[in-house]
Amino acid sequence: MSLGDQIAKNLPYLRRYARALTGSQATGDAFVRATLEAALADDQLKSSLEGGRVPLYRAFNKVWSSAYMDVPESEGDTGHEGAAQDRLKSITPLNRQALLLTTLEDFSVEQAGEIMELEAAQIERLVQEAVSEIDRESATNVLIIEDEPLISMQLEDLVTSLGHEVCGTAATRTQAQEVVAQKTPGLVLADIQLADGSSGLDAVDDILAIDSVPVIFITAYPERLLTGDRPEPTYLVTKPFQEQTVRAAISQALFFGSSRPLG
Repeated sequence: MSLGDQIAKNLPYLRRYARALTGSQATGDAFVRATLEAALADDQLKSSLEGGRVPLYRAFNKVWSSAYMDVPESEGDTGHEGAAQDRLKSITPLNRQALLLTTLEDFSVEQAGEIMELEAAQIERLVQEAVSEIDRESATNVLIIEDEPLISMQLEDLVTSLGHEVCGTAATRTQAQEVVAQKTPGLVLADIQLADGSSGLDAVDDILAIDSVPVIFITAYPERLLTGDRPEPTYLVTKPFQEQTVRAAISQALFFGSSRPLG
């Protein structure tokens, strides 16, 4: 596989990480572009990328770490993304990076240490600190859109264990509409392929037409959302998932979306 093909294969996941790290698709993509431009201008850095995901993320991390205090505010960032930009300065950047690398991106502690150029024990400490920081956010109401009963139950147990309340579950777009008609959720966990052939994407669009709500997509088909053809979700968890990954995504989503009052 050529270097270009290798980078192209990993690029959607790096963009996902960048969006979760910055809370903004536009800002995350800007950092990804800066990383690729840096690689093109430096033969040694470009050569290192032949090592796969770890060196690619390490290169990105160096660009992010050197510039995170100077993240520009995008003119189009409003609501959820605007809240993210406002809060970036208040959470410890190293903690957030360690948490996302070991959960959302599923790197081992050792790999995350290589990316961040830290010892494994330091990564473990940073992850624990990040969880403590983010879990201080207030509880909210959660809508679960999932057509597989066992997974829906697993997500219900996970959500309630974090101190949140499940305001409803839905296996179809219509059921989701019925739940939202009664109470607007403060967070949505959604699959994209539902029981009656309806789309979780459409169900989420229905909700976002009413209010700006943090959404986490949990799907076996992440490639359907990582095409670049439409605005992509900041929070995307791949099935089969680890509960720790979902917990991290919930904490991150609520952190960036918590400035909006619940409906």
